Amino acid sequence: MFQTPTPHISAKPGDFGKTVLMPGDPLRSRFIAEHFLENPVLVNNVRGVQGYTGTYKGVKVSVMASGMGMPAIGIYSHELFNGYGVENIIRVGSAGSIQEHIHLYDLVLAQGACTDSNFAAQFHLPGTFAPIASYELLSAAVESAKEQKATYHVGNVNSSDVFYGDHEGVPEGLDSVYGLKKMGVMALEMEAAALYMNAARYGKRALCICTISDHILTGEETTSEERQTAFTTMMKVALETAVKMEGK
Repeated sequence: MFQTPTPHISAKPGDFGKTVLMPGDPLRSRFIAEHFLENPVLVNNVRGVQGYTGTYKGVKVSVMASGMGMPAIGIYSHELFNGYGVENIIRVGSAGSIQEHIHLYDLVLAQGACTDSNFAAQFHLPGTFAPIASYELLSAAVESAKEQKATYHVGNVNSSDVFYGDHEGVPEGLDSVYGLKKMGVMALEMEAAALYMNAARYGKRALCICTISDHILTGEETTSEERQTAFTTMMKVALETAVKMEGK
């Protein structure tokens, strides 16, 4: 167990709620705090990774950015789980669709997270490990998505260590995106697998909810400003999920 403050979080004991929403972008963290939380207080700003705590429908909820990639969310989720008593982390991020029927602004709820990362090697496991979401969080999020009348999809995402893959000269049949697509993987992102592994290791709960920000097959994409502020349906689904989890 860490003593608080931790190496990367300056908050005091008790500053975080039971549930933390975790976008990648610090500006999205601030947007959620300012637009959805009552009386939000900045509890962390180490390295500009803004963390806020307030209330939503009377429930103490926190939001803090993770930065990009599995090493970053691995650090922050580890410290929140082990240093601050956080029980639930809900990633609220963006992802790139690799299925024709999953469109811009649709939500993907990651039941599982495939990965090409070596993150699991630290746990010294035989064979491979399948990172999965908390069923309690997932079922609560599905219920919340229905209440918000959101267009959502539940299934696998792929958490990659690379954003700019080098596919030059690779035949389509051998391309990693083609392979993931044929296996029904919904979208590409960069954090869920590490978050799920940390939650499994420390007996906590985690879920990744992403809004489709770009479509790998069609080339459609959203702007950086839209990614900061327009993903409000995802934010509401995550916050309603936090309320549902308060008594569990």
